[in-house]
Parts: sequence; structure tokens; C-alpha cells
Amino acid sequence: MAPVGNLLQGKTGIVFGVANKRSIAFACAQSAAAQGARLVLTYQGERLREGVQELGASLAGGAVALGCDVSTDQGIDDFFAQLAALSPALPRVDFAVHSIAFANKDELEGEYLQTSRLGFLQAHEISAYSFTALARRLAPLMSAGGSLVTMTYLGGERVVPHYNVMGLAKASLEASVRYLAADLGPKGIRVNAISAGPIRTLAAAGISDFSSILELAKTRSPLRRNVDAAEVGDVATLLASDLARGVTGEVVFVDGGFNITAL
Repeated sequence: MAPVGNLLQGKTGIVFGVANKRSIAFACAQSAAAQGARLVLTYQGERLREGVQELGASLAGGAVALGCDVSTDQGIDDFFAQLAALSPALPRVDFAVHSIAFANKDELEGEYLQTSRLGFLQAHEISAYSFTALARRLAPLMSAGGSLVTMTYLGGERVVPHYNVMGLAKASLEASVRYLAADLGPKGIRVNAISAGPIRTLAAAGISDFSSILELAKTRSPLRRNVDAAEVGDVATLLASDLARGVTGEVVFVDGGFNITAL
């Protein structure tokens, strides 16, 4: 965890997709809160509500936790209605972190060739389109400019065993980052992605033989170790801060350098 500072002092942010204390989204929230940000956390479904509320309360300065179902426009609109109800306590949004992805476990086994139509659409809708849908609604709230950050993975650029349709969804997400950066740049809103190395999270549990992926990354990365969620969170904080004011449309790797290796 980064030391307490003021990189985000006076800024308000939303972290989408907090699931539990081990999630990358929560690591992003911890880092941003430690740097002075005021936060809203989102969760998917009532099952997670109490746990995420507790996590929000544990952050420096506390954080509001609200439900957000990105699978439908109505679910997204309902979240923003809840957000508006916080005003004038929440006058504007300065940054947002999108850490949401989903594919049915069955789609991550066997060959990509066998991907179903429903599985393909669902992975893209939740993992890629949701970022665009949220960005469209966030842009008017970023009256002073801002930063949007999403989470991707090397499987969007290269074939990773058992990643299958999620790799295509991440490729779509990375393309969305570039197009959104072009659309929103004139408004002073920056859009970037973080490509994290493999990290043990609830989402990673759905990928077969994930332990082997971790070991390979540790063995072959220049740093000779796996990264952790806190390191990803700190880079998200950097991208949300004014220190990264000239950076947009980029995919920033936080993977110990694994992405540069070949043999």
C-alpha cells in the first residue's frame, strides 16, 4: 500500500466493481483513499452489498457503497439516480475506475472455437460495452475534466490458454479506450487502461490452471515475481491524478515486465 499523501486531495472518484477485499477494484479504492480522494464504490447484486459497505467504511475517510448492475441500461441509470441523490454532497466526479468483467466459466474451458453466441455477447456486453455506457453518463459529471481508467489483460493482445472469449472482450475494451480518448479528449477527460499481470482474485478463480499462469509469469517476467493488486491500485491512482495529465488512450502494463518477453 502506498503511503498516505495528497495526490487526489479534493477529488471525487467512483470505483466500479468492488467484490471483496482481494479484488483489484478494492485495491484501487484503498490507494485512492490513501491519497485523499473521496470515493463511491459500486457492487453487483444484493449479495455483495453488506460486504462492500463494510469495505467502504474501512477506507480512509469512508466511502459510500451503491449497487450498479451494468448488464442493462436501466441498471446503470438507477445507479446514476442514486448518485445524483447524494448531491450537493457530490457536486462532480473527477475520476472513475472500471474494474468489471464477466464470462461464463464454461466459455473459458476447451477451445475458443466452441464459444456460444450468448457467451460471446455476454462477455462483450459486461466486460467491454459497460465501460462505454458508463463513460457516456460520467462525461457530463466531469465538468472540470477528469480521468477514466479500466482494467484489461495481456489476453486481449495474445493467446492465453483458457482465456478464450474474454480475450476478445478485452481487445474490444482496449479499442474502446482509444476511441473514447479521442471523443472525450476535447472535454479534458483522459481515458486509459491498465493491463495487470495475473493476480489471485475471485474472477481469476474461473480460469483453469491459473496457478500455472502465475508460475510462468513469475519465472519469465524481468522482475522475477508476480505483481499484487496494491501495485495495480497505485498505478490507477497515478492515472487519476494530475501527474498523468498528459497521458490518454494508453494501455499501461503493470505485470513486472512480462509483456516484453518472448522466449
